[in-house]
Amino acid sequence: QVQLVESGGGLVQAGGSLRLSCAASRSIFITMGWYRQAPGKQRELVATISMGDRTNYLDSVKGRFTISRDNAGRTVYLQMNSLKPEDTAVYYCYNRQPGSREYWGQGTQVTVSS
Repeated sequence: QVQLVESGGGLVQAGGSLRLSCAASRSIFITMGWYRQAPGKQRELVATISMGDRTNYLDSVKGRFTISRDNAGRTVYLQMNSLKPEDTAVYYCYNRQPGSREYWGQGTQVTVSS
């Protein structure tokens, strides 16, 4: 089992910034990152990072969001700049383990006001 603890969501005006953090109980992972789900929409990948630091981003957040991890590999960060109202969603931390077992955080609300 891997426990994921998220923090950093909140309410911000358009153009503002937030940083999300996700701390994992295990330092080894294949992929770790963030998905989001807005009301009435499907959950979508926002950004992921591998243990080899390969990153992947949703096209609409490229150039605005940056995913990174600490050296210990336990915490992943999502720096979100130039936020837009369409970024409003519940953001979920994601962790994929060797053997493809997947874990999800409880979700953190990000609300961007216009």
